[in-house]
Amino acid sequence: MSYTALYRKFRPATFEDVKGQDHIVQTLKNQITSGRIGHAYLFCGTRGTGKTSIAKIFARAVNCEGPVDQRPCGTCRICRNIAAGSSLNVVEIDAASNNGVENIRDIREQVQYPPTEGRYRVYIIDEVHMLSTGAFNALLKTLEEPPSYVIFILATTEVHRIPVTVLSRCQRYDFKRITIKTLTDRLRELSDAESMDVEDKALSYIAKAADGSMRDALSLLDQCAAFHFGEKLTYDHVLDILGAVDTGIFSRMFRAVTQQKTTDCIYQLEELVNAGHTYDQCIAIGPMIMMKFVCLLTKKLNIPTIVSLNPIMVDGTGMCGACRVTVGDEVKFACVDGPEFDGHLVDFDQAMKRQQMYKTEEGRSMLKLQEGDTHHGGCGHCGGDK
Repeated sequence: MSYTALYRKFRPATFEDVKGQDHIVQTLKNQITSGRIGHAYLFCGTRGTGKTSIAKIFARAVNCEGPVDQRPCGTCRICRNIAAGSSLNVVEIDAASNNGVENIRDIREQVQYPPTEGRYRVYIIDEVHMLSTGAFNALLKTLEEPPSYVIFILATTEVHRIPVTVLSRCQRYDFKRITIKTLTDRLRELSDAESMDVEDKALSYIAKAADGSMRDALSLLDQCAAFHFGEKLTYDHVLDILGAVDTGIFSRMFRAVTQQKTTDCIYQLEELVNAGHTYDQCIAIGPMIMMKFVCLLTKKLNIPTIVSLNPIMVDGTGMCGACRVTVGDEVKFACVDGPEFDGHLVDFDQAMKRQQMYKTEEGRSMLKLQEGDTHHGGCGHCGGDK
């Protein structure tokens, strides 16, 4: 038997299998319970978030002969036929290749006939934004007043391309990007089911690289597992396979900039280029690391607003690596030396005063007496307590 990709093998079969879209799942289940099932739905959101999967589950749920808690049983004849794609009552259409008026005309002719089994005839139109203007216009009347046994489910990743006349005729559901934690937990669950030995850090990075898409996450895991088949999949393996840049290198580069170590910066760039990365990747990811630093500062120090953040080196103050931070109208320094950006704010005038003292032998002696000649042990040289 041929191998089945993970995202196909573990495609959600019930509402409980859908991850990260609880608001949509609960709404649809409530509609089934109350019998308030709409005639037209619009599922919009980024790729791999479960639009088509939920549409198929919903089609089974409304036609199931023995639903359990508003979910398809999966064992009745109708559920099996729909899952196998052999049911005439659930029609899945790819609008990218069936986008003409004649394709919509076929749908208008088909909806005249009631379902041969079950209660509803469900039309799932994927990538509906690819329909031509004429096709949209031909669909309007049927979409507005379909027979009582017809349900339309339109799915799209580009909702802005859908005409307003179509939007007004549908119940719109916006699918959210799946969080990194949800993706990581699901990857761990499935990797255990497949007896894969994978580091948690590797799964976390795959989840980040998936950009909120469950399908992308499973495809990346499939790719990485195949490359290192029979071995433990580590974080370094994932970086090599995906051609990714370890964010730790930007931390080292940032410290080199603040310490004015030009040579170290060039070596770090050379390391990136030799690994097959481009300068564009550095430009794209570098600001994200700076933004992470800003977020850490604002959270740790309870700063309401950071107006500007500029790397700077203060000679003689003992500040190995620092940033000049503008908080409101005040200018302060933030010490950033160390493996994590766990620095604190220092008064600007105080830092300048210490710099002047450091220029003389007498001043250096006074600083040593005051601060015990420690370096970032409590960040005494920077003029503040951690």
